Amino acid sequence: MTLLQLKYIVKIVECGSMNEASHELYVSQPALSSSVKELENELGIEIFIRSSQGISLTVDGAEFLTYARQVLDQAALLEERYKNAKPRKQLCSVSTQHYMFAVEAFVEMINETLADEYEFTIRETRTRDIINQVANMLSEIGILYLSDFNKDVIGKLLREKHLEFHPLFRAPLHVFLARTNPLASKERVTMEDLKPYPFIQFEQGEEGSFYFAEEAVWPEYNPKQINVNDRATILNFIIGLNGYTVCTGIDNGDLNNEKIVTVPLESDETMLVGWITNERAKLSKAAENYVAKLKEVVAAQGYRLIG
Repeated sequence: MTLLQLKYIVKIVECGSMNEASHELYVSQPALSSSVKELENELGIEIFIRSSQGISLTVDGAEFLTYARQVLDQAALLEERYKNAKPRKQLCSVSTQHYMFAVEAFVEMINETLADEYEFTIRETRTRDIINQVANMLSEIGILYLSDFNKDVIGKLLREKHLEFHPLFRAPLHVFLARTNPLASKERVTMEDLKPYPFIQFEQGEEGSFYFAEEAVWPEYNPKQINVNDRATILNFIIGLNGYTVCTGIDNGDLNNEKIVTVPLESDETMLVGWITNERAKLSKAAENYVAKLKEVVAAQGYRLIG
């Protein structure tokens, strides 16, 4: 086993494919595959599952990746101490449901980063993808919510994939409405009040189900429903089509308060928002800083932190 082989494994995971990793490493794909296979044979484990859809980490591979990163970090410290080499580039990847506060915390984390070099990634994506990306260590942290409706299904999936859920805050349900909407001036609204208006939700793909929905409640039936996949679109549709979506109520950052308001929704349901991590992985310094900023942003919005 060599440091070069460890670097190969980490790069393959970061890239998500053997082909892309070979390009970035300036190594032919057959040579890269052969090196990985030699390492697997030496250790007596299978690190990657190879399929027509690409590669993913095995259970042994996920554990090995944690140790590989620790060894490379230690090697980098030695080089920095004795060769006066530049420290390794800081890396941090986050996958999240479409939350403004998650992006704001990411910006705050980057603004306070002292490293000369870094490579940070944030992915606003589907619920199932968040879980898979953290399970496969493509992201260190995932941000999603649990409710009475989805907690059993999501919780079971997290346990199967060796992921831990860390509660951040509990939010009563709200809706985003255009300021021109007749309901915008109400202190609270009901699902019955919202019936005449288009319901806008984040689509979850072909494998999506109600358990993976980003909206904690939805109308039993609504003839006007729009599925979108990004935050900018959903905000534009709220304004342009007089639609609504269900949310946590945090309206910081990029929300156009001149055109959109947040109104409490009459409901017994709540959203327990938190972050997930792989139980086999130790968070990088940048990821720890991100969690700290996440807590600061949420607390600044007046929500009580959990834990």
